[in-house]
This record gives sequence, C-alpha cells and structure tokens, in this order.
Amino acid sequence: MQAPVPPSGAKPRPRHRMIDRVAEILDLAARRPHGASLTEIARILDAPLSSVQGLANGLVATGYLEERDRLYTLGPAPHFLTRLAGTPASDVVTHNDLVEIHEQTGMTTVLGILVGADLYYVDHASTSPTYAYLAENYVKRSLLRCSSGWVLLAGMERRDLWSRLSTAREQDQPLVERFLEDLPTIESDGLVVTPDVSEVEIEGIATAVKAGGRTVAAVACIGDHDEVNARADAIVDFLREKRERWGAVR
Repeated sequence: MQAPVPPSGAKPRPRHRMIDRVAEILDLAARRPHGASLTEIARILDAPLSSVQGLANGLVATGYLEERDRLYTLGPAPHFLTRLAGTPASDVVTHNDLVEIHEQTGMTTVLGILVGADLYYVDHASTSPTYAYLAENYVKRSLLRCSSGWVLLAGMERRDLWSRLSTAREQDQPLVERFLEDLPTIESDGLVVTPDVSEVEIEGIATAVKAGGRTVAAVACIGDHDEVNARADAIVDFLREKRERWGAVR
C-alpha cells in the first residue's frame, strides 16, 4: 500500500488562551486531591493572579471547582458529565484484561488514551516501578515515540493527524516519514509492531481499541528491546485474541 501524502500547509486547530487556562486549572485541581491555592495555580500557569481569580470564580459558580479554606479542588460537574455521557468507550478494557496480558506475555502492559496532543497511560499491569510511575501519575508521552502513540495517530481524523505531524518536535521530524510509510498497514491491521522509536532501550507492540468504528485507546506490551522482539509473534497473536473479545463486548 502506498503511504498517504499530507497536504502542504496543514494547520493545527487554533488554540484559545482562556480555554487553555481553564483546562490547565481543571487538570491541576484533579491532580491535587487536597486542593491548590490561587497563588499556586497562578504560578504554575504563569498567569496574573487577577485573571486566575476570575476563572476560578466562574469554575466554582458552575460546579467545576470547589473552594474550601481558600483551596480549590475538582467539583462535581466533571463527574456529572461523565455519568451523563455514560461509561467511556476505552473502559471496555478492564484492569483484569491488562493483568491477563501481562501474565501471559511477561511484558509490562499499558492502556493509553489520547488527551489533546498527548498520550497518557491510564492503567497498567507491571512489576516495573518506572511504568507504574508513568501510569499512576498520568505522565504525558510523545505520540511519535511509542507504539501506542502510533496506533492513536493512525486512528485520528486526517485533519488532526496532519496538524499533529506538521507540528512535531524537531527531534521527532525524522519519525514522521517512517510513520507515514507504515500508516496504511496500521490502519488495516490495527497493530504497531516494534517500531523502534523510543529514545531509550524500550520496545512495544500495540493494538487499537475501537468503539463505533473509531480508535478510542491503545493497549501495548512494552519492555526490553530484545525481549519484546523475541516474543513478538506470540504477543501479536494474544493481543489479536483479546481485541476480538473486546469487540464482542460492545
């Protein structure tokens, strides 16, 4: 299959400074279960205290934040919206699924989702403290530097995909062409097998998790480069088997 050619001048969706700040405030509140002060929020956002105060007041008034003793925590509105929308499609993959894959393959197994322009591991099964840290602290990852990211990129709408690739970091630009060469195969198979793109000696095999015909998450087995390559065939077969079960659940 021929690799698609991105259109010239692909532009990312325009950002809005106020929306960015609101998103950052909510993200910070979610990561601070005991609350964050207005001064701390303004410092982290590098924004004027008066601007942050206005946004915080509006978010408290609408239930997105709560304020107690001058500390801000996440309010009930985000939880209500999640319940209103129903269970996220990515939740078809359970923690027990990840544990089963980990036990079967011997590899760290992660569930990754796309938030904005970044990949986050939101669950994992592993004996590795490194991956436990990444998943439990929701550390963002580069989409072009891991197998899960390639799966999620391949599942994007073309407009968003082209804009992501056109704005990739300078050090990631050589990976754009490699990804585009593999894109037709990824779209066809829903798999990325040992792309060799990590900045450290880590390799991965990832499969798409689909709902309603779109990619909503990625499940990946990751670990030592040589070990993953040696077990690649068995890992691919097991991920395909699990993917069929997830499809039957929906």
